[in-house]
Amino acid sequence: MEKEFKISFEAISNYESLDATEKKLFDAAKKIRENAYAEYSHFHVGCAILLENGEIITGSNQENAAYPSGLCAERTTIFWAAANFPNVKMKKLFVIGASKEALSSTPIPPCGACRQSILEYEAKQKEGIEIYFASLDGEIFKTKSIRDLLPFSFDASFL
Repeated sequence: MEKEFKISFEAISNYESLDATEKKLFDAAKKIRENAYAEYSHFHVGCAILLENGEIITGSNQENAAYPSGLCAERTTIFWAAANFPNVKMKKLFVIGASKEALSSTPIPPCGACRQSILEYEAKQKEGIEIYFASLDGEIFKTKSIRDLLPFSFDASFL
């Protein structure tokens, strides 16, 4: 039996189409991207998370010569938010990634490890986190939940 799965996302035409909060998140992710430590890949990523209490948490990717020791911007930001605001829901997550010298790029979605981590926090808070992934010049895609990007997910129900 063959089944088809659809990935659900919304293409947002440009930065000007965002509301004020979404623009703040875009700007915060773009700015923190400049702090990425990406000496090996030269691929800089910034992430901004809006918490239910209105706080905006930011983070960037941090590499290491021992590649598995580095951490993506999304997980840097999520883990810091969860450690410092353990009972506050994450509402929106914005990610912007591109090579260091890029003037524009294609929107880059979270990698598999980051998708799995986001899934864990969606399960913990019992609701989705809106995920926005954007290019530097404002091309933006949005999903209502990481499950839209991870249709065959592994969670605690399998344990």
